[in-house]
Amino acid sequence: MKSTDTGITRILKAFTYSYEGFKAAYVSEAAFRQDIAFCIICSILLFFFPSSTSEKIYLASVLLLILIAELINTAIETLVDRISPEYNKLSKKAKDIGSLIVLLAFVYAIMQWWSVFLYYIKLFL
Repeated sequence: MKSTDTGITRILKAFTYSYEGFKAAYVSEAAFRQDIAFCIICSILLFFFPSSTSEKIYLASVLLLILIAELINTAIETLVDRISPEYNKLSKKAKDIGSLIVLLAFVYAIMQWWSVFLYYIKLFL
């Protein structure tokens, strides 16, 4: 269903839809809540990390990638379950790939955080 709204009305409604999506993911997905908790803890640690502002922004954006990946995974799982709740090899494949997206986002975040962390360890040694 295509919206007929334009201009500022369309933008405001888009924010409303995004908020509804956030609420739905937060309420129904434990993994999303856990990822948010992880990202908040890591973001707090950034305040105490002796890195530049641009590095802190970069590391925070890497955390955002984890949340994006989790939301993509949730959207895939929801759509697959909507199509059919019964087991299907292709449904399993789609869900497994969605899970892999989240795992790769975590691996990427760990690699980036570790590389910045190692850089500062070498500076202080």
